Amino acid sequence: MYRGAGDSEFSFELLVCRWAELAWHPSAGRRPAVVARQLGTRERRWDTVVLEVDPEAFATRRRFGDRGLDSDLLRVVRGAPREYEWYRDALDDPGFPWRYVREAVHRAAARDLVEERRGANGRIEFRRVREYPDWVERVIAVENKPDLDASAAAALSDQLRHDVESGLADEVWVATSATGDRVSPALLEDIPVEVGVLEVDFADGVRADAAEVVWHPTALDADGDPRRRLLLTERAYGTGWRSFSETMRPDCRHFELRREGRALVPYCAAKGRHQTAAECKGGCPEFSPEPPQWRTNGWPIEGGPGKGIRALLERRRERERERAEVE
Repeated sequence: MYRGAGDSEFSFELLVCRWAELAWHPSAGRRPAVVARQLGTRERRWDTVVLEVDPEAFATRRRFGDRGLDSDLLRVVRGAPREYEWYRDALDDPGFPWRYVREAVHRAAARDLVEERRGANGRIEFRRVREYPDWVERVIAVENKPDLDASAAAALSDQLRHDVESGLADEVWVATSATGDRVSPALLEDIPVEVGVLEVDFADGVRADAAEVVWHPTALDADGDPRRRLLLTERAYGTGWRSFSETMRPDCRHFELRREGRALVPYCAAKGRHQTAAECKGGCPEFSPEPPQWRTNGWPIEGGPGKGIRALLERRRERERERAEVE
């Protein structure tokens, strides 16, 4: 069992994400970055995704709002002309009915991503508000495996080979927990040579110096499908890693956030341990909704503790985004 908060890969994953915010890149020095978790494609889901960003371009991306852009919105925003044009003249044929593109133009205008008007003959025309920037410099995939033994390394081999060859990531890592002993060279034999290996020690919680590079990764040719890569980065931007509050139940009276060094990790007072995301649901036998008076009387935070936890995590995400703009 790894040394750190809880005994689940979920808790370990949250700690790795927070460490990445504090100290990425582990071997090349501090780089501005945005961190997300549990993202990927139909074929593969990554535990942690680190987007290394260009600060100036990232500041421009933030002007498009805090929510991610789906494929339809990206088509409209990236293809928007400088001056008003009929949307069917401005954009390439999407390969599906144009009415779906028209609806995307309306959605984009409702979010102030483009400007829209009704032109001659009632045609829907639109133009850009600002140019969508090339804000991501590198995409990093991290597989979290706190207990890396021989069987785990062998099981990961094919998945990591897929990560290396997919053309979506510029760098691939495995993060494992420090046990007091060096990672056996025998384990590295089952891991593709292009994949970096990190040992992290969270016995005292998250610190900027909690990781040590055991094996340096190889820079990859991210020459895969650029559209899939862009969609991945937009999803990472929109969700971040603190989105666990949206899939767990902070509105339960037993839900808490416990400090682990410089990280805040979910904790269940009823279970007396750090719970997993899978078990923190309304169907949990220990689930107990906040009393209505907590929410209506502003105790101890207006809207109740659950709303307060969500607001706290959102403020922290906003703070990290602001820091990435200026680094």
